[in-house]
Amino acid sequence: MGKTSLLRRLFPKAGYLTLDYPAYAEAARTAPEDLLDRFPGQLIIDEIQYAPALLRYLKLRIDADRIPGRFLLTGSQTFPLMEGVSESLAGRCGIFHLQTLSRFEVMAGRDDPDELTYLFRGGYPELWVGADPEMWFPSYVATYLERDVRNVLRIVDLRDYHRFLRACALRNAQVVNYSELARDVGIAPNTARRWLGLLEASGVVALVEPYFGNRTKRLIKSPKLMFLDTGLASFLSGFPSPKALGASPHIGPLWESHVYGELVRRSAGTGRSSTVHWWRTASGREVDLVVELPGGKIAAIECKWAEDPGTRPPSGLDALRRAEAGKLAAGFVVSRTRATYKLADGTVVTNVAGLLQRLRQLDWPRPGSSAVSVRMNGTGREGA
Repeated sequence: MGKTSLLRRLFPKAGYLTLDYPAYAEAARTAPEDLLDRFPGQLIIDEIQYAPALLRYLKLRIDADRIPGRFLLTGSQTFPLMEGVSESLAGRCGIFHLQTLSRFEVMAGRDDPDELTYLFRGGYPELWVGADPEMWFPSYVATYLERDVRNVLRIVDLRDYHRFLRACALRNAQVVNYSELARDVGIAPNTARRWLGLLEASGVVALVEPYFGNRTKRLIKSPKLMFLDTGLASFLSGFPSPKALGASPHIGPLWESHVYGELVRRSAGTGRSSTVHWWRTASGREVDLVVELPGGKIAAIECKWAEDPGTRPPSGLDALRRAEAGKLAAGFVVSRTRATYKLADGTVVTNVAGLLQRLRQLDWPRPGSSAVSVRMNGTGREGA
């Protein structure tokens, strides 16, 4: 839900063809040229995965007439779709990743959730137009995380896969340790690596790479696991209500994941990939998130769930400032504070909205070129 509505709103004069209808899907397989001839202008083709052979005929038409944005494709089942795109439309398409809704997008609609409610429910559009989370999330896990992802992985034991998903959710915002993850689930480390890699490719999680500015320092080199939707992470972790989530020690890591997700959404909205990292020394000094700014500068971000994070400057920001002398343009503590203020070392304590505003003043992210395809991240819906 979301990708088709967005395209039809952005391109109201474009023709529309949905391969959800069996008759159109059959026509795309048996008489593709005739079907495409019925739409001489700009065309939105929905659910392209139902007729992947159509991509070859689109390639011929694109090569014959290179009008940017002439065909706007969306689809589900990420993996077979992207395989077809790679084979047929390589170099002829742009891909735009449509993230789940941010809290600010939800607030712009008819809902005004507090931070805890949003963290518990997440940003899948269906959940903000009437769907019951207790029914929607199990269906999503069964139809996408189990059917599509599991089929690609050829997983035989569904119980192992269930344990793996839950173990990942409980490790949200933690450094990835494949051996520990595999041991807890009862699978081989290489299997855990392969399964997690496919969850990343499907847009369910991100593996956030560490920031390496001063390579002479002893730094942790492993990535950090982040769920891109906090509602999904909350569901897989087993929390039955916002109250239970708020009383859990997992609320801090989930808040960090939320801040990361808002940065990714802001970056994706410009058509640019995210440049967000994390940083930790071997001695344990850590910065939750590091954003690369123009001109080789960086911004450091500590994430605190508390509404009042106090006045003590974070030790991790000070360690990064000394390790990367002259590169730290700004330091932030992002909490649920209602008022922005500065600490003694110049670190700014602010909320998520304040963080995004101040990063914009630092020229991050820079606008990029617009893309012509849409993907609903984490739902298996992909565009090409």
